Amino acid sequence: MARGDKSAYTDKQKRMAEHIEDSYESRGVSEGEAERRAWATVNKETGGGRKTSEGRSHANQRIEKREHTSRASEAEHKARSEAAKKGWETRRRHGKG
Repeated sequence: MARGDKSAYTDKQKRMAEHIEDSYESRGVSEGEAERRAWATVNKETGGGRKTSEGRSHANQRIEKREHTSRASEAEHKARSEAAKKGWETRRRHGKG
């Protein structure tokens, strides 16, 4: 993508930039500076234009990470539970519980 080419942006991002640009211009910012600021704001808020992995959002990645973490936690919980049962059985056999 050539510098300044906006074809990689979604229609929503283009509308957002136009609205932000109009807002800056109404406050007295020059047209060129308003456009620059508008696109900088769109890039900051949306992460730039379309991505190659657009079907896989950050939210999905967070959910997948959380699911992975919960599976690991389940395994740790099960291991601790087994260790506690083993300890209890040992103490019961030795008459210390």
